[in-house]
Amino acid sequence: MKYEPTTLLELTERGLKKNITNILAETKRFGKWHRTDIDDFRCKVKYFALGLYQLGVRPGDKVALHSESCTEWLICDHAILSLGATNVPIYATQPGEQIKYILENSEAKVYIVYNDKLFESVKPMIKGIESVRGVVNILETSHGKLKSMDDVIRMGRAKDDEDPELFDQLKSKIKPDDLASLIYTSGTTGVPKGAMLTHNNIASNVLNTIEHAPFDVEADRGGRMLSYLPLSHVLERMGTYMYLYIGYPIYFIEDLENFMGEMQEVKPIFFITVPRLLEKVHAGIKEKGQELSGIKKSLFYWAIALAEKYDVEHPPKGLQSAKYKFADKVVYTKIREAFGGKMIGIISGGAALSPLIMNFFNAIGIYCAQGYGLTETSPVLTVGDPQHMRPGSVGPAIDDIQLKIAEDGEILAKGPNVMKGYYKLPEETKNAFTEDGWFRTGDIGKIDDDGYLYITDRKKALFKLSTGKYVAPQPIENALVDSPYVDQVMVIGNERKFCSALIIPDYKKIRTDLEEKGTKLPEGELSDNATIINLIQKEVDHVNKDLPKWEKVKRFKLMKEPFTIDKGELTPTLKMKRPKILDMHAEAVESIYREAEQVGK
Repeated sequence: MKYEPTTLLELTERGLKKNITNILAETKRFGKWHRTDIDDFRCKVKYFALGLYQLGVRPGDKVALHSESCTEWLICDHAILSLGATNVPIYATQPGEQIKYILENSEAKVYIVYNDKLFESVKPMIKGIESVRGVVNILETSHGKLKSMDDVIRMGRAKDDEDPELFDQLKSKIKPDDLASLIYTSGTTGVPKGAMLTHNNIASNVLNTIEHAPFDVEADRGGRMLSYLPLSHVLERMGTYMYLYIGYPIYFIEDLENFMGEMQEVKPIFFITVPRLLEKVHAGIKEKGQELSGIKKSLFYWAIALAEKYDVEHPPKGLQSAKYKFADKVVYTKIREAFGGKMIGIISGGAALSPLIMNFFNAIGIYCAQGYGLTETSPVLTVGDPQHMRPGSVGPAIDDIQLKIAEDGEILAKGPNVMKGYYKLPEETKNAFTEDGWFRTGDIGKIDDDGYLYITDRKKALFKLSTGKYVAPQPIENALVDSPYVDQVMVIGNERKFCSALIIPDYKKIRTDLEEKGTKLPEGELSDNATIINLIQKEVDHVNKDLPKWEKVKRFKLMKEPFTIDKGELTPTLKMKRPKILDMHAEAVESIYREAEQVGK
């Protein structure tokens, strides 16, 4: 369905009129929920916008927003957009040097930060960033020269008293093609690039994506939307615009470590996620079964195994269907209660979703599918929906999106959601598009006869063995992390004779399972433990049996610690920075191949 170009502010305004709860959002902070109703949201957006105006922000200016996800993030965002300015979101996890680069490159006029803790890494550099004229702390601040959000709102209220027409005048001048956001791609290589997204880039994506929602927008009105991913991530941000547009209240949770407990409190009907969380929830559900005994334990694990064999594309019939109905009655209903009892659906993005995980959640009665897109595409290009489910696929293209596969296998895209280009980078912008205007995604994939897209790997992640064979590491990595004992893995082998891997086991899970079977592991470092190495070898062998000879992981090294954002091994969206990991763990990699030579393999 084609839509007329529109602005994000217009989408939100339409949605506020549909909201029957009068709750725009609630944020949990220090264990307490903070509610913002619709009138309060409108007032704060208006006065914060005018306060920013008093700090010198004008149409076309950039305002950086460095914050945890919360209702205030939405208020700041809408205030920035209401001035005709551009929001430059910054991840809460980004290091100080990257933040400095983003502030300088974007020429941000104002820097908004969540709290004093996040400000600490930027504080020593802020005076040297010439474009920044003001720093605003969303929460109360102990830094005397910083203004709090409340201070800026008071400034805006005074400006409104002085010039009551100004806010509406500024807002009325915003056009669909105006720049709404400058989002710096986290970048697995090189410095971040600022993707320029217009109001209509993101708004069109909202309108075309909601058509594929797994819930009935009208019938389920009043349901709650849960948000836990960073709003600096374009997928979650687009999702919140979608929730605002359909008039559903948003709940920002606080404690990801207690995700299921937060679900019990919120009782949402839908949320957007990344596969890693679903993998952990799936493992946690299976672990809960250990608390049972006797026939209850046997029934539980029978039902879990049945769910893992489910096929979303070919739902069971006849006697097989009866088995699932019985499993639902005795086990699956209880699992759904753990999700709050009202959960309808989940959409996963950001990385490949294992068919096992996808099948499992659909089997227990919670719709689960995956989508695909990039920051540069605002972001959704494809998504599964209840009528289009296929394990291993990221679904067909959403409305208004054209996809095709280039001769070298790269996925190319066209649509109203594709960015204007990279900020101040004309050459990179030119290289991002084909001569006839198709956006180069950088991903390798295929489209089947029914229009379903499959992602094979990142183009830059492909490597060539010294034998001349090309290897796409991501499918191998995805298969390995399906193991309950493998937490993270990176497959390597560029210009080597064979594939190997750096593996971070789930040491806690392994210890628990082995101790239940009577094997006591020593305390302390376990990466060289023979029992664990043998256990992981069995998992590697299980994956290898389905791989062609040149893709088999012949050797591996267990790592002591996980790859992290803080150490620079992961992007803020949890993608592996392969060159960085290879550099940081060069000795581990070399030891794999050195030992192989010594034993003649």
